[in-house]
Amino acid sequence: MALQFYNSYSRKKELFQPITEDEVGLYTCGPTVYDFSHIGNFRTFMFEDLLKRWLLHLGYNVKHIMNITDLDDKTIAKARNEKVELRVVTNRYADHFMEDLKWLKILPADKYPRATDSIKKMIDIIQVLLDKGFAYRESNGSIYFNIHSFPDYGKLTNLNIEDQQKTKRIVDDEYDKESPQDFALWKAWKEEDVDAVWDAPWGRGRPGWHIECSAMSSETLGDHFDIHCGGVDNMFPHHENELAQSICSTGKKFVNYWLHSEFLLVDGGKMSKSLGNFYTINDLKKKGFSAESIRYQLLAGHYRTKISFSFNKKQESDKLVQRITDFHSLLKKNVEDESKGNDLPDSYYEFSDAMNDDLNTPKALAVFLTWMKSEMKRLTNDEMTINEIKSAWNYLNVFNSVFSFIDEGEIILPDNVEELINLRNIARIKKDWNLSDSLRSQIKREGWLIEDTADGQKVKKI
Repeated sequence: MALQFYNSYSRKKELFQPITEDEVGLYTCGPTVYDFSHIGNFRTFMFEDLLKRWLLHLGYNVKHIMNITDLDDKTIAKARNEKVELRVVTNRYADHFMEDLKWLKILPADKYPRATDSIKKMIDIIQVLLDKGFAYRESNGSIYFNIHSFPDYGKLTNLNIEDQQKTKRIVDDEYDKESPQDFALWKAWKEEDVDAVWDAPWGRGRPGWHIECSAMSSETLGDHFDIHCGGVDNMFPHHENELAQSICSTGKKFVNYWLHSEFLLVDGGKMSKSLGNFYTINDLKKKGFSAESIRYQLLAGHYRTKISFSFNKKQESDKLVQRITDFHSLLKKNVEDESKGNDLPDSYYEFSDAMNDDLNTPKALAVFLTWMKSEMKRLTNDEMTINEIKSAWNYLNVFNSVFSFIDEGEIILPDNVEELINLRNIARIKKDWNLSDSLRSQIKREGWLIEDTADGQKVKKI
């Protein structure tokens, strides 16, 4: 199956055809750095990581841009409340975000542009919109985009604006989906904006949130690029406004494919600080979650469906991670040459078809895990040929390059101890408990303690 994505703009699956052969321009909306990012944010970032990893596997050269929103109503309010400069707040939370990305094994973007570094570009775009008649200036120096001047406004989110009054406008960065209104491109300076102020031809002030991504994407990927991602909460007003101002300023198509991930639920309900189910990555670390376990929970469901993160699923996700890691260890022990050949088993092609079908991870995971269970049994019964082992090794490496579920922190064991553990694992599968106990004693004499848990064999140095 050829690669296809569900395009939020057309509301249907479309064959993916990049603007430039073998190259993909990918823009993903990053964090607003006024607080720690939570697990709901990372549902979107994880989906975008999966998308990027799959594109890389298919051989595309991906230019990935993730913006950092360090200038908006929220960041300014935080700095004002703490009585510090804006950059003190934004640098703090941007640093935390980068640490979380690394821990979760999310591939880094090529660039992380910050809104405050693109003010000049924003002013240039606003001036073009004024000159073309798509924007207007208020007496205090604020500039607004006239949504009625763009006939296609509302097409991304299927909004009808015919009944809206042309005189209505809104200054807030975020507002109700039921209220499409003229939005601020530039906000005249107010005392509560503290140090967030720049000079523009129409007066001192600061840009609105929506113009920021138009400027940053244009500076890094050009006026027209392949894929724009974000969560469904970004579709309106942010992406709708971004699309309108970009097309009107350049006269070109802005983005070919819009991809949006659905909301993350926690224990089946909406995440909220008041409900006590609002979790940062640091919160989950303290609860004993591994990066791999979190990755599994966030990627097991399709990105366009609501999924529920739960502490009750931790044992299930930990167990699956351990099974895949154990399979990796056993294959590695048996593969003769890790660099030789690139053959793949038939299961890979079914797996690939599922991933090409709008990143259908539930089906892809089911295909892989069914195959892994069968191959694990064959491997422990010494029924696999050398070529089959190598083929399985290649497939596992492809799988892990996309999902990164293997626990990279697995203990490095002496060869003789690893051999004893593998033999004991085979004995347990065959229910040869006497041999299993004997091997446990041998392992202990070598200075290692092995424990049987619900998640598999755990080894630690005595």
